[in-house]
Amino acid sequence: MRLRDRVDIVRNALLKDLAVDFISTRTIIYEALSDPLLTGWMIWPVSELITAKAIDSGAIEGFDAAMQTLALLTDRLTCEFAIRAMIIARPERALQHAQDWTQHENEHVRRLATEGTRLYLPWAKRVPWLVANPRETRAILDASYRDPAEYVRRSVANHLNDLSRADQEALIETATAWAGNADENTAWVLRHGLRTLTKQGHPEALSLLGFSGDHLSISAPLLASDRIAWNGEIAFTTQVTNHSGTEANVAIDYSVGFLRANGSHGAKTFKLATRKIGPGETVTLGKTHSFRPITTRKYYPGVHTVTAQANGKKSDQTDFALEAESVEISRVK
Repeated sequence: MRLRDRVDIVRNALLKDLAVDFISTRTIIYEALSDPLLTGWMIWPVSELITAKAIDSGAIEGFDAAMQTLALLTDRLTCEFAIRAMIIARPERALQHAQDWTQHENEHVRRLATEGTRLYLPWAKRVPWLVANPRETRAILDASYRDPAEYVRRSVANHLNDLSRADQEALIETATAWAGNADENTAWVLRHGLRTLTKQGHPEALSLLGFSGDHLSISAPLLASDRIAWNGEIAFTTQVTNHSGTEANVAIDYSVGFLRANGSHGAKTFKLATRKIGPGETVTLGKTHSFRPITTRKYYPGVHTVTAQANGKKSDQTDFALEAESVEISRVK
């Protein structure tokens, strides 16, 4: 079964076998933690157990105690998934705990504050209140973007990028404030946090990252071949021209329109390069893109597309065909 489903099965078994109140459950968990073997993936259903018991109790004291327990457990395996139910139950109170965690001595607890409160955390329950109130986590992010741990800063950047789907104005306001109070790591946090808006050619995001050049043209990708074998790769070049009288700092990306099972196309944008292009200058860039099997995407034979873009300005698209997977048939004599 899927990992998420297996977690639920173990959690439900714990709920059935430990048919006791919240306080007794918490005591059992604390005693079990004396065994160093209780770590890794087994922590996930245990964290789900404590949140289920706390929410079922309905008591504020139980809620606060469960949040403290999650902070303890997250050092053995992240509790970013279990905390979602707590935020759904009492969003403002959960965020108060998360705000306190931003000053915790343990980087895993600090990361729980930024990762567990993300709007669109992968694998996790969606929290409608966070999506409806995306600015409510701003104080947590402000306290964390200069965190000494790269582990935490990466979480902050991913949290910031989530805002591109909910409140782009809030994202730009936050990024602008950080740019004005930056340390040696802030530039990376902003590049990673603004990556979606950059690929969309958002002018304020591009400006914050130092990209410039409004008079650019980019040619349609020129393919080495318009047909590629199954498990093969496309190779293409594209040209970017700066038509202005000043140097341009250009973010250059490309998008592949992957053929879906229903015949439509789903585009995915990838980084190509950044270039300083002089006035009147044209640069040529090349790239290969693999179609070898990966776990996160299923390929379908047929017509796909590729498009290039410079500071968000898109080229015309170029089509190419992915050939069907060949099947070898052997005969037994």
